[in-house]
Amino acid sequence: MALVNAKEMLTKAKQGHYAVGQFNINNLEWTKAVLLTAQELNSPVILGVSEGAGKYMCGYKTVVGMVNGMLEELNITVPVALHLDHGSYEGAKKCIEAGFSSVMFDGSHYPIDENIAKTKELVGVCNDLNLSIEAEVGSIGGEEDGVVGAGECADPQECKMIADLGVTMLAAGIGNIHGKYPENWAGLSFETLDAIQKLTGDMPLVLHGGTGIPEDMIKKAIDLGVSKINVNTECQLTFAAATREYIEAGKDLQGKGFDPRKLLAPGFEAIKQTVKEKMELFGSVNKA
Repeated sequence: MALVNAKEMLTKAKQGHYAVGQFNINNLEWTKAVLLTAQELNSPVILGVSEGAGKYMCGYKTVVGMVNGMLEELNITVPVALHLDHGSYEGAKKCIEAGFSSVMFDGSHYPIDENIAKTKELVGVCNDLNLSIEAEVGSIGGEEDGVVGAGECADPQECKMIADLGVTMLAAGIGNIHGKYPENWAGLSFETLDAIQKLTGDMPLVLHGGTGIPEDMIKKAIDLGVSKINVNTECQLTFAAATREYIEAGKDLQGKGFDPRKLLAPGFEAIKQTVKEKMELFGSVNKA
């Protein structure tokens, strides 16, 4: 199945009160693990690529080639969107040219007028090419590939202004952060999310920083209109833990245990398990 934009899968998620997971990919193992799990669970899925990860994987064209090759070779039939995560204005344009089916333009660090102007231009480009586009209001806390945000809550009126431009989905800061959550984290601001939902109506809302948010908060966020949840750090942590266990057990020194196909296998399986748990939590299983 060819790549699709995220509009239909997220519209269905919003109407069905579940969320589609965006799982960030970092290499071949990551991509293969996410795609196979989505196929096994009959779940739609969004492959997220940060600008840093795109650079690491030798550029956006390389990523598009790898993903399209896997869709064919692995006989993937569930809907898959390839999405730029926290893209700059120039990065979004490069991904559009490379063949991504969806992009995020993160203009949250600009004054709202500039965010609106740049988002509006990219909405026009994406509409012409039948691509989906995500915009952001109110930066997400923490750091992801050099993108740093303080985690403030978005202004619901500004969210409406961006939503009215015709974006496919909207990421709004509601106290969420990237990476591990600190022990003194105040939790999600459901009051803010509810206010945004009331002003943006049918617009699918996006929750960044999905790692470490308690399950009850995830489910409440979905009830309040969140239709896309991003997961990255948790897959990295489980991959690292499984790889550490393999090496500390000395398995890389047994036979051909040093072969990267064997060395990376436990981490690969750990990613699959994490993705499975998240898809079950988000409610996207059998929704393809």
